[in-house]
Amino acid sequence: MSDVLLEIKDLQVKAEKKEILKGINLQIKKGEIHVIMGPNGSGKTTTANAILNHPMYQKEKGTIYFDGEDITNRKTDEIARKGIFMSFQLPEEIPGVSVTNFLKYAKNKITGKPVKVFQFKEELKTFMEELNMNPQNMERSLNVGFSGGEKKKNEILQMLILNPKLAILDETDSGLDVDAIKTVSKGIQMFKKEENSVLIITHNTKILHSLKVDYVHILVDGKIVKTGTQELAKEIEENGYGEYK
Repeated sequence: MSDVLLEIKDLQVKAEKKEILKGINLQIKKGEIHVIMGPNGSGKTTTANAILNHPMYQKEKGTIYFDGEDITNRKTDEIARKGIFMSFQLPEEIPGVSVTNFLKYAKNKITGKPVKVFQFKEELKTFMEELNMNPQNMERSLNVGFSGGEKKKNEILQMLILNPKLAILDETDSGLDVDAIKTVSKGIQMFKKEENSVLIITHNTKILHSLKVDYVHILVDGKIVKTGTQELAKEIEENGYGEYK
C-alpha cells in the first residue's frame, strides 16, 4: 500500500475567469508536514480551496489524488468525510450553535457513529486546556465574541477532535502573537502522527520557529518555483521572495 497521502498533478485553476494556478505538482506522504509559502496573491489559498473542490474555483486541468483515490471532482462534503480538514483564514461565527454541539455533530458525520457525550466533553476539555483555552468556551456559540487568537485556536481544537488524515491550515498563524503561535504549533505537534499529514499555508515564517517541518514549497504566480527543507524558509525570512518573482 502506498504511503502517498495527497498527490496533485499539473493542477490548473481559474477563478472569475482569471488563471490563478498554472500547473501545481505536489506530493505529500503520510507522516509529513509540508509548508506552502509565497507572497500575497500567489495562489496559496486557491490551492487549499481547489483540494476541497470549492465551487468558486474552476479546475481547468490536472488531477488530485487522496489516499490513492481520484477526488478531483468530488463534492466538498465527500472529500471532508474521506479525511481532509481545512482551517480558515477568517473563521465563521455561528450564533446559537455551541462549540460542543458543532464538534459533536461534525464528529458524528465523519465517523458515522453516535458520540458518547460525557467522554466527548472530557476529551474536549483536555484538548482545550492543552491549547490554553478556557474550557467554559465549549458552551459558547462558535467563534461569537472570540478574539482572533481564540478563533484560530478553535480551528486547531477542531483538527484535534476530528482527527483527519490530512489537515490543511490556511494562514492559521496570521495575526497571532508569539505565545499564540507557540500554542498553535503545539497543537500541530499533538496532531501529527505516522499515519496523518499536515499542509501549512502561510506567507511568513513565524510558525516555523517552533515547529519542525519536512518540506517547504515556494509558490509564486501560480507555480511552485522551489522546494526545499526548513532551511529554505530561513532563506525567505532573510531575503524575501524577490529572487523568485
